[in-house]
Amino acid sequence: MAFYNSFLVAFSGFLFFCSANAFNITKLLDKYPDFSTFNSYLTQTKLAGEINSRQTITILVVDNGAISSLSDKPEDVLRNILSLHVVLDYYDVQKLQKLPKKTAILTTLFQASGLASGQQGFLNATDVSPGSVAFGSAVNGSQLDVNLVKSVASHPYDISVLQVSGAIVPTGIEKTKNNNSSGHSTPPPKRSPSPAATPAPAPSKAAPAPKAPKMPASPPRPADAPAPSWSSADSKPVKSDSADRALRQLSVLKLIVLLTLSLVSII
Repeated sequence: MAFYNSFLVAFSGFLFFCSANAFNITKLLDKYPDFSTFNSYLTQTKLAGEINSRQTITILVVDNGAISSLSDKPEDVLRNILSLHVVLDYYDVQKLQKLPKKTAILTTLFQASGLASGQQGFLNATDVSPGSVAFGSAVNGSQLDVNLVKSVASHPYDISVLQVSGAIVPTGIEKTKNNNSSGHSTPPPKRSPSPAATPAPAPSKAAPAPKAPKMPASPPRPADAPAPSWSSADSKPVKSDSADRALRQLSVLKLIVLLTLSLVSII
């Protein structure tokens, strides 16, 4: 009986450890009616599933009034814009207000999709004044015209939901081609049936051999995913919290193992 009780304690700790790393963004936002349109768009564009599959993420949500400017956008454009509001790292208000050199370039889900052009997949976050953080596209010439409003919800190092004052729409994003947004590759074009072969007339005399076309000195390099170009030497990405999060998880597991061993020794 004592062994059974110790097993239950250890198993309960394991369940707590697992549940601490799982979240559902749509259920979380259901608690906040002000973001119902944003939440609906996440489901409509199928971004909710991608967000839930991540372990360290920050969502910049926009309230119903501010997001109304996107109501006339096609679904593929809407998906690209929303994915730009999903940062692939953990940021809460405190971390944003303590950015190294007051600014940072943030990588988003739009960049990870492979659809972004140039700097479209990156955000510029800048601490413009004490207690005030502004966001904007990292595309050259973009303004920092979207402000941090407040923290909506957070689970340290897993998920942070922050409200911002408006949607961030980088230049040229409406021209982005979403050939793979549905998860299916575009099929190759069908070949047209070739006409029946007709015998060629016999040449009257030998024709000179055609010259081989000149090849380029080196094949063109494939386009890599664009990396952020820093506007100054001070703009550097912030160190990820992945290491801190891994240490925290390891500590929890060690605690569970030690608790189980101590209970078994008592038996």
